[in-house]
Amino acid sequence: MTISVSALAEIKKKALRRRAWFKVLDETERAIVSLTIRCVERIKSPKLANIVTAIVTKLMDAMASQVERLKETVGRSLAQNLAKIALAWGNSSAKSWVEDQNFIQYLVIMRINTPRMFQV
Repeated sequence: MTISVSALAEIKKKALRRRAWFKVLDETERAIVSLTIRCVERIKSPKLANIVTAIVTKLMDAMASQVERLKETVGRSLAQNLAKIALAWGNSSAKSWVEDQNFIQYLVIMRINTPRMFQV
């Protein structure tokens, strides 16, 4: 995965706006990205490309919304459990619930908005 310098600058701007720039990256990583943006027109070195890619991946993971992160961790298991119960009750269309992204997102948002004392 190669990243253009202009795309790298956009990612930096986005990370600064979302306050992930200073929380996620250490001083060295911030310096690498900033110097790459200032001094390089195109990343040619495979070593620099690997380092910048790792830093960008780290930033993107940190900037992912809470709903997106929970969809992968909590939402899918909730959908599987509900589908298993529905299948046991005879609902044959429940098999598709596990792959339905809208249903998973609905479950995650409901989970976020449920007070902790009522969560099972």
